[in-house]
Amino acid sequence: MNVFNQLSIWISFQLSIIFLIGIPVTLLIWSIKKRNKPIKKLLSIYWKISLLFFISLLLLIGNFNYALLITNISTLLITISVWFWNDINEELKEYDFSYSLTTTTKVWRWSLTFISLNVLVQSLQNISCFSFINSAACEIWLQPSSNLYIIIKNLFNFFFGANFTQPIAKFLGLFSLLLYTIGLIQWSIIQLPKNGRNSCFSEDDRN
Repeated sequence: MNVFNQLSIWISFQLSIIFLIGIPVTLLIWSIKKRNKPIKKLLSIYWKISLLFFISLLLLIGNFNYALLITNISTLLITISVWFWNDINEELKEYDFSYSLTTTTKVWRWSLTFISLNVLVQSLQNISCFSFINSAACEIWLQPSSNLYIIIKNLFNFFFGANFTQPIAKFLGLFSLLLYTIGLIQWSIIQLPKNGRNSCFSEDDRN
């Protein structure tokens, strides 16, 4: 059962790379090329919110105790962010199935939701890892980030000529988390009461 759970978590992280990075990059470039304002706006919001997921990966590398909790919060916020905006949702309804850009975006949103729920369900099976990631039972959650650690370590050494260690990853993660939290609070206090669930995509790119 542990082997199956470990394999399931590994697959979830591999799918996350595709649906959290690969497809959104493709959709953003596609929307810019097609000059589709609502999808372009949706993807720009998505990338701002998804920064928390990458911050959580840094915290996983740094073995921060609450890293898994932050990972789940990040996937929850990501899911909310792609469904939240009334004006974008109404605009997407106007396109029929034959318009491939919007159809792909809709499929991506549902797939992203499923992946987020899957990560949450798997996390709840190891709920103690929400507050103590360094226990032996939680090792399976740290393994998927090991490859990322190797990549960052090599890049860090190449560009700066220094070692990228787990304490550095933890520091960068916590510092980024602080900045992200400040930005989210600022948006919640200023922008949310002003615009509500309106993304204001129609006001972008005005001459």
